[in-house]
This record gives sequence, C-alpha cells and structure tokens, in this order.
Amino acid sequence: MTRRGNSAACSLSFALMLGLQLGAQAAPIAYVSSQDDGIAVIDVDRLAVARTIGPGGKGPRGIAVTNDGRFLLAANKLTGDLSVVDTTSGAVERRIPIGTNPEFIRIFGDLAYVTYEPGETVEQKAGAGAEAQAPAEVAVIDLQRWSVVRSIPSGHETEGIEFSRDGKYMVVTNEGDNTVSVYDRHSMELVKTLKTDSYGNRPRGIKAFPGGQGYAVTLEFSDRFLVLDDEFNIVKSVATKKGPYGVGFDPEGQRLYIAASKSEVLEAFDAKTYEKVGEIPVGKRCWHFTFTPDGSKILVACGRSNALYVVDPRGGKTLAVIGGLKNAWGVVTYPKAPGSLDTP
Repeated sequence: MTRRGNSAACSLSFALMLGLQLGAQAAPIAYVSSQDDGIAVIDVDRLAVARTIGPGGKGPRGIAVTNDGRFLLAANKLTGDLSVVDTTSGAVERRIPIGTNPEFIRIFGDLAYVTYEPGETVEQKAGAGAEAQAPAEVAVIDLQRWSVVRSIPSGHETEGIEFSRDGKYMVVTNEGDNTVSVYDRHSMELVKTLKTDSYGNRPRGIKAFPGGQGYAVTLEFSDRFLVLDDEFNIVKSVATKKGPYGVGFDPEGQRLYIAASKSEVLEAFDAKTYEKVGEIPVGKRCWHFTFTPDGSKILVACGRSNALYVVDPRGGKTLAVIGGLKNAWGVVTYPKAPGSLDTP
C-alpha cells in the first residue's frame, strides 16, 4: 500500500525529482478528488502520490481536465463553487461561484457543464416540502472567459452528464425524480424527458456507447442498467450487482464496466450483447473509475476505503492500493482516458 506523505514541500520535491510537468507531463497523471483532503496527483507509472493540491474550496467532488491539460476543474460541494487549478504550478487560478451542492463536471469543447442543486436552499427559505423544491440545474461555463454564461433547469438531483457523439445533444440523469433529460446542446432547449420508474429508481451514471448505438444508464437503487437507443428509447434492462453507479467503456469499446458500489466489485459486460463477462473485487463505496492512458489498468476511487484501487482489467485482480485518500470521490487522467467521468 502506498500512502501519501504529510509534507507538501516533500511532495513537491518528489514531483520535481520525477520530472513531472503536470500540464504537459512526460509521465501520465491521474487526479483523485478527496472530499475531506483536496486533490491527489498520482504518478501513474510509479503508482504513487506525487503531490496533493488544495483546491481552495471545500469538499471537492466532480473533477475534469481541460482538453489541453493546462487546467484542472474541481466542483466544491461545501463552498458551492468551481476551482480552476493550474496543473503545472498547482496554484488555484480562480474560483467560480456555481450554487448549492455542485457535483458533476463534463467538458465539451470550450465549455464546462456543472450540475448543482439550488432546491435545498429554496426549501430552507420557503419552508417547503420536497415536492416544492426547485429542480437541479446545469451551469454552463465558458472556458475562455472563465464565467458562467447560462444555467439550465433540469430534473431533481441531477447526477450524470453525457453528450451524443455528434455533439448535438446533452443528456443528464436525475436521481430525485427518476428521469433522463435530453437537451439540444446548442439551444439548450429540452427535447425529451424519459421516465425510468417502470424499470427502476435513481438513475446515476450515463455513458454513450463508443460505436454510437445509444447510451448506458445505471439505476442505483434497482441494481440494473438501461440501454437507450439513439432516439432515447429504452431498449433493454440488464441486471447488475448492488448499487451500480459509475459506468464506462474500455478503450476498444468492447467491454462496458460498471462500479457496483454496494457489492464492492467492478463488473464487466460485453458491449454488444450486454452479457456479463467478469468482475473485479474493489473497495468500499467505489463510485468512479478511469482507465490509464495506455489502457493497461483501471483506477477506481473508493470513498469508504479512503483509497484508489489499481486493477488489471485482463487478469481481474488488484495490482495496488494507494491509501490515505480521505473520502475519495472521482478520478480522471491526463492524457485523457475513458472512464466514468471523462472521455477522450
């Protein structure tokens, strides 16, 4: 088990000794958000924590790397903002106010999309019940101007964000009202609302199939995932182990992986037949994962284990456990690799 050192100066010296340039590095880097302890920068080749970045805000959850690798974005739950971190220096360049409970981040082109939940504040102010809460929203951030350019009302407790392969649509999952919302990405007008009630509850993760045949959506409370076609119709329901959340594909698009957090496994399915082909034991409350840039390993953030599990997708076994990551939430890499939070 590799544990993070306590000295920020030693971590920085270690990073420099390795010759890491975090924005355009020679070695691949993984970033792990820890809700209780900032963002760990992982040297993927050595499977060690190179340094820890304090994002400025409190409670980092969703994370994303800009397409050029220059900036890391972190959604801070407790301070309601988005941190923009220079990946070379580790300095927080700015913090952008978002709203209550920002959680999930996706980047598309020169825009970042961040979910947040203003309903909690509305309820507190108005003394209203859950049925009167405001819906969640998606803040759209211009990555050139570093400002919120618009905000789109969504369903209740919006969790995941995905885009159609042609960039025409944005698709989001709403766990609070069991819906999937589809928007025209350019106009941001609502195109369709799909109810999942007849199949299950709490849609969480969503990912487009690499071949373009539709989308996979996990239903956390019903232990299954749904397959949607390109017109956002449900065409299949597939059983999983308990608590499916994060979903992603291998680099070849042949296997679909699902983090079944309550069963403490990463499940693998054939991406064409949807038949289960294997599973890999992991830690506790593992919600998100990513492949390494070379596709040889999967990195799994396990919050209740306070660790990042490094597993072999071919051999189905754990290669390493990087500990000391308090309440780990999400993980992404640069160069970008496929996973539950990102897509190259």
